[in-house]
Amino acid sequence: MDHVILACVVLPVTAVLYGVLGMRRLRERRWYREAVAHCTAIDIDPYYAVRDAWWLGDDIQAAAARLVLDGLVTVNRRGNMSLTETGADLTSTSGHPLPDALLAALRRRTAPATLGSVVLRDTVFDDVRTRFHADCDARLRPRRPPAPRDMGCLGCTGWMLLLAQFGFAAAGLFGMTPHGPLQWAAAVVTGLALIAQIAGLGSERTPADLPDPFAERLAAMGPHPALAELAARDPEAEAWLRGGRFRTRRGRNRGRPRRRGTRTGAGTGT
Repeated sequence: MDHVILACVVLPVTAVLYGVLGMRRLRERRWYREAVAHCTAIDIDPYYAVRDAWWLGDDIQAAAARLVLDGLVTVNRRGNMSLTETGADLTSTSGHPLPDALLAALRRRTAPATLGSVVLRDTVFDDVRTRFHADCDARLRPRRPPAPRDMGCLGCTGWMLLLAQFGFAAAGLFGMTPHGPLQWAAAVVTGLALIAQIAGLGSERTPADLPDPFAERLAAMGPHPALAELAARDPEAEAWLRGGRFRTRRGRNRGRPRRRGTRTGAGTGT
């Protein structure tokens, strides 16, 4: 077998391989354009947008900030959140599921509590938050294109034939010395086609490797408006609320006001 026949075998295989890859790329580009249009058109909830942000800028912190801004909750220097008279009224709401769930969690408490303690111990609030984000995922996040279908034995046979072709062509390319301009040209074309096959197989990717326009839209939304508003209106309360996120242990007074009376035996000489 000379290099011309070898090139006639390798070139069609390379063309078929790149034809399959090209069809997948066209499908991925079509999905990306549709996903960008979808993400531009939809209205994304700001609490959902900051779900994966750091603790001090996530949806939980934003929900607490909204309660403070609405006058439903106050926070002291120790980070303990207390219901106001309006917040204790069961008919009062903030108008959003997450702040309302946090408000309900504070109403279930018998004493003021830090935000970190509520997040750690209140399973009802955690369930509401999980359901809220799952619903937003289902409604808002564009579906990625399906992964290539598993063709079973037929697919394995195709891979085996491709590898056999590659080994046969590589052995023939390096095992024969070309003679004349035509065979040298065929040998060069065959070598380039084999390199192209390697590059094509190396560029194979799954749907999870595709760019995510939805994540780009979420990142562009920035911090939650309630956090920025609280920092501008009452930076002291915002700092106390941040400190309360890191306090998860219950104190001995469990949030109740400390007695300011004289301690037993203090100043009595006993």
